[in-house]
Amino acid sequence: MLHVDFRSLIQPIGIVRMVAVVLTCICFALAASAGIPTVAKSHWAWCMFCWCFCCFTTLLILILEFTNLNLNSKVPISWEDFTMAFAMLATLMMFTIAIIYPTFFASSSKSRQIGASAVSWLCFGLYAAEVWLVHKRPGETSGFLTTVPGLLKILETFITCIIFMSLSPFEYRKSPGTEWCVAVYSLCFIFSLLIIFVTIAKLSSIFPFSFDYVVISFNILAVAMYATAVVIWPLYVFKNNSRPADCKNCTWDDLVVVTFMTVINFLVYIGDMAYSVKIVFFTQHVQE
Repeated sequence: MLHVDFRSLIQPIGIVRMVAVVLTCICFALAASAGIPTVAKSHWAWCMFCWCFCCFTTLLILILEFTNLNLNSKVPISWEDFTMAFAMLATLMMFTIAIIYPTFFASSSKSRQIGASAVSWLCFGLYAAEVWLVHKRPGETSGFLTTVPGLLKILETFITCIIFMSLSPFEYRKSPGTEWCVAVYSLCFIFSLLIIFVTIAKLSSIFPFSFDYVVISFNILAVAMYATAVVIWPLYVFKNNSRPADCKNCTWDDLVVVTFMTVINFLVYIGDMAYSVKIVFFTQHVQE
């Protein structure tokens, strides 16, 4: 028999989620009514996807908690990991949209784009508040994705999404070096997603050894691979390739974004590796 929980809707986190559903829907409607732009279509598609994804997933979480279907016996996932992972991801999505959308599409004569940009900042604030509320929820701080390494895993995958959004096949197919960099981005992205999936689905127990060692091994490999990409990518894409004089949000700017995000992700992977090694090899041994 289905039991409903009205308290889930009147609690602070429930109110925040309901407002987020409405505001992300408003953003999507404003941007859609403004029409498809003629430039930076990949950035526009990313913004539309983020608004739609956040609206749908937030609504799904509200329904599952309202109907009590989020209980472990009914949904075989780590609910605290899932909600924290989504809240963190949605916060990052709204933050980038609030910067990307007005940069490419808003102007003083475009009221709908200005409205979507302003509401996106409100959405960012709501999802940031949800991250804080989920983290402070009693009994919901034991999941891997609520820890620093878990949050870093979410950040790594998100930054890679920004890299993919900025990649141009025409640019990276020019040389084997840039193709290697894209392979690095793709492999690390896939394995980070697998770690998040295994954690949320509670499948870490199927490994015949500690899952923590799997994560550390991957982090070390990812740092080594990203170290090559940090050097190779700018070396190949900017060789004899200066910024065009008439460039305004052109593909050259996307190459700069990929370069910058590669460095940022490299630093995040270093932090993830260092923190994971500290937790597994030092903190746990001290506690024992």
